[in-house]
Amino acid sequence: MFAKETYIHRRQQLKETLKSGLLLFLGNNECGMNYADNTYHFRQDSTFLYFFGSDYAGLAAVIDIDENREIIFGDELTIDDIVWMGTQPTISEKSERVGISETLPMKELKSYLERAAAKGQSIHYLPPYRGDHKLWLQELLGIHPAEQATKSSVPFIRAVVEQRSYKSAEEIAQIEEAVNTSVEMHVTAMRMARPGIKESEIAAAVTEVAMRNGGNLSFPVIATINGQTLHNHCHSNVLQEGQLFLLDAGAENGMHYAGDLTSTMPVSTHFTERQKAVYDINHRAYTAAVNALKPGIPFRDVHMIAVTEICKGMKELGLLKGDPAEAARIGAYALFMPCGLGHMMGLDVHDMENLGEVYVGYDGQPKSTQFGFKSLRLARPLEPGFVFTVEPGIYFIPELIDKWRAEHMYTDFLCYDKLDAWKDFGGIRNEEDYLITADGARRLGNHKPSSPEEVEAERNR
Repeated sequence: MFAKETYIHRRQQLKETLKSGLLLFLGNNECGMNYADNTYHFRQDSTFLYFFGSDYAGLAAVIDIDENREIIFGDELTIDDIVWMGTQPTISEKSERVGISETLPMKELKSYLERAAAKGQSIHYLPPYRGDHKLWLQELLGIHPAEQATKSSVPFIRAVVEQRSYKSAEEIAQIEEAVNTSVEMHVTAMRMARPGIKESEIAAAVTEVAMRNGGNLSFPVIATINGQTLHNHCHSNVLQEGQLFLLDAGAENGMHYAGDLTSTMPVSTHFTERQKAVYDINHRAYTAAVNALKPGIPFRDVHMIAVTEICKGMKELGLLKGDPAEAARIGAYALFMPCGLGHMMGLDVHDMENLGEVYVGYDGQPKSTQFGFKSLRLARPLEPGFVFTVEPGIYFIPELIDKWRAEHMYTDFLCYDKLDAWKDFGGIRNEEDYLITADGARRLGNHKPSSPEEVEAERNR
């Protein structure tokens, strides 16, 4: 938890932005995994954490701008709770730590909102992403779950995104802590990967690193020989000589700030000639993207720089023809990279994505619906304080190759007659985390081996 002054300042800034109305914040509750008392690992809602700091289940909060009141709602632990969970701070103690002096039992929340509505106050809430929150909102405000997303407060969403997008120095320190743990996770995998080891063993080892450093995973580990599948959570395979192994994994530190890195490595001690050729192309795309980072450049332009470099490389391999820049512009690149170059990162590994990509990554402007471009989560001009990932990849997805060939997609650019020989290749991705500064950008955290030479050196250490 930061100092109480941090949370007081954040709430004051929010009130100055919105100026009037009542702001409703729903904290997360415990969630049963297979029965009520066997719960999933608790994770507080990130916006609740950002403004109220309390990492406890069963809380809600109101900022009543019109009445100049800040209230945390919650119920004290019963003796049964204490028996099973131990002594916990009281609601008042939790609240005082973040500069809030007024608390009320949870049963008072509905009546408080009803009185506000009766006075004609605007009640602002954020779009819910959990089933229990949808039911809770229905009970509190009488809004059917099917209507809640569209009736959520756009001014509230915009105000939260505006604040959380710009990371303070104390937040950056927390993110770097998470990134450093994430680097340790990836170095661990590079030293473990070898013929005969299971994906699950590596997944377990990197999870141990995250937990040993006082945090947890920022998302479920992707540890796979099938790197062409972008989010592959299966860990059932045994690594074999000549394969590639891809790890996409990050740590969440004790303050719940995230790291997010991806590495691709040979299961053998060195890349094969073909593997190195593709890895070199991807690393060129990564380097070109990083070199372009600066305040004011739209991240969509950075994405285009990276995919143009990938198209140049595919032409070198004989898999693409024509002008690489034009192939990138019209979307032919998406056969090899059907995803976006990166996303915002902070308290969430995909920061604030529950509030809507169109607000977080596009500043309210519409997204493209074109395959490939539609998966670009961040497109807006970059500004000092933004933290985000840069993660170009090259993927050979047999089903996508076959589909596009059957549909005669981009036949002026794609060499389908040569692509069959690459269907067994898999995928390559490198991902690192960056901060936009006043005059450029800097990579966050300790160095992760990323060039093919660095990866091979770490594999053979």
